[in-house]
Amino acid sequence: MEHLEVMADRGLAHVHLGVEVDEVSDVRAATTRFADAGLATFEEQGVCCYADQDKVWVTGPDGERWETYTVLADAEEMHGDGACCAPAGEGEMAVACC
Repeated sequence: MEHLEVMADRGLAHVHLGVEVDEVSDVRAATTRFADAGLATFEEQGVCCYADQDKVWVTGPDGERWETYTVLADAEEMHGDGACCAPAGEGEMAVACC
């Protein structure tokens, strides 16, 4: 939990962590691993910010949000309000933007 407190002190409380993978099949494999581990997942496909992405979100043990994603294509224009696309709150599976 200490690293999240440091992030909050630096004004980074809403930062999330991400793992970019090569293929959609890698996102699906991560989704299966997370579910098998008993983690709640939120799958998201579509354009967010400047990329068409396929991703899965989970929440880590300290409340940090993690995304495992692959970029399918670049988007020609910005989608969303510039904030990162992420589940809105702990236990919630709504997208904060996009």
